[in-house]
Amino acid sequence: MELILKYFPNLTEDQVFKFRKLESLYKDWNLKINVVSRRDIDELYLRHVLHSLAIAKVITFKDGTDIMDVGTGGGFPGIPLAILFPNCNFHLVDSIAKKLKVVNEVVESLGLTNVKTTHTRVEQVDETYDFIVSRAVAAMPTFVHWTKGKIAKKQRNDLKNGILYLKGGDLSEELQNYTTTAIYELSDFYEEAFFETKKVVYLPQKFK
Repeated sequence: MELILKYFPNLTEDQVFKFRKLESLYKDWNLKINVVSRRDIDELYLRHVLHSLAIAKVITFKDGTDIMDVGTGGGFPGIPLAILFPNCNFHLVDSIAKKLKVVNEVVESLGLTNVKTTHTRVEQVDETYDFIVSRAVAAMPTFVHWTKGKIAKKQRNDLKNGILYLKGGDLSEELQNYTTTAIYELSDFYEEAFFETKKVVYLPQKFK
């Protein structure tokens, strides 16, 4: 939890309370349904919460922003972002029902009223969003195909609507066809070794 306060020192008391509660909630649920690897659960704040919040180092979502988290798994990056941006709307989508069971329990335990979840494949979602976020569920061309037509045209943020994708490693081949992509190195925001090769990839939506 000290890691979160190190990089996000201006949290409200309510946000601090909710972030603190994450560890016990996930440790408890992970014993029943394995949504976070055994190795990672002891470093939940580093590997999952802080990693998710890297998106907030790239953009401060304006109130009312609609965000979909695709392949949310155990609720990352959606839940940490929903705590940080309580006046934004988050839709967490996953095709694996047991993972969403944990997400729903965590959301309810934290009293997060700005989160809804849907058990489906993203291709079946019939809504549009200002931003689509995710943590490396597929190569970018596949992800762009899945989410086609789901980004709203009306802009409300300083950053144009689009995809914010948490990825690691060498992305040159996978991104070679996306000339408008911006890549943010997490090592520019965080000093921990875990983030050395990790990035936020931003792909703005293009409209003809």
